[in-house]
Amino acid sequence: MITPLAIPHLLHELPTAATETFLALLPIVNPLGGIPVFFTLTADFAPEERRSTALKTALYVIAILVVFMFFGRFVLNFFGISLPVLKIAGGLIVANTAWGMVTGSSRMTVEEHSEALTKPDISLTPMAMPMLSGPGSIGVVMGLAADADSLLSYLGMVIGIIALGLAVYLCLRLGGPFVKRLGPGTVGAINRIFGFLILAIAVQLVWDGLAQFGR
Repeated sequence: MITPLAIPHLLHELPTAATETFLALLPIVNPLGGIPVFFTLTADFAPEERRSTALKTALYVIAILVVFMFFGRFVLNFFGISLPVLKIAGGLIVANTAWGMVTGSSRMTVEEHSEALTKPDISLTPMAMPMLSGPGSIGVVMGLAADADSLLSYLGMVIGIIALGLAVYLCLRLGGPFVKRLGPGTVGAINRIFGFLILAIAVQLVWDGLAQFGR
């Protein structure tokens, strides 16, 4: 039975965890930045096949992040990795992602891009992994999960990840004409702004990790 005091707690903690997760992951996943790659790799797809690929990509992103959210702690324990080390390592990876966005570097290697052009299904690789839910977003979601202290926090994180998956689907499903209208210059500027935000997240992760070493 839910007590009267539990209802305000539920209404506060659930949306807070969902919002924090969504906002922390959005610039790193950067679904807007994935639109040009997606439409390049699906140029020969029929409209229905492109819609299906966009949906599968979003579902894979949700699945990857939720799995690492729940089981990342066991991976850390298995390898004997502490939370401060994870935050510092995740911060460095996120910083590398941010630097690539600021300088205009691709998240995929030349080999991955060449392979993707001939793959019948690009939803899992390279779109969901490593383009959208790559090492940076996985490191962030594992760090967030390590700080979660209640079932409501985990539930809120799942809701935030699902909302992120919805944003991925909508961007990939509807973003082609929008990106063409914006032009490559505007899209590049948006990516650089996201890169700056991601760099700030990376610095915060490293700072938190170093601060926890002293405790």
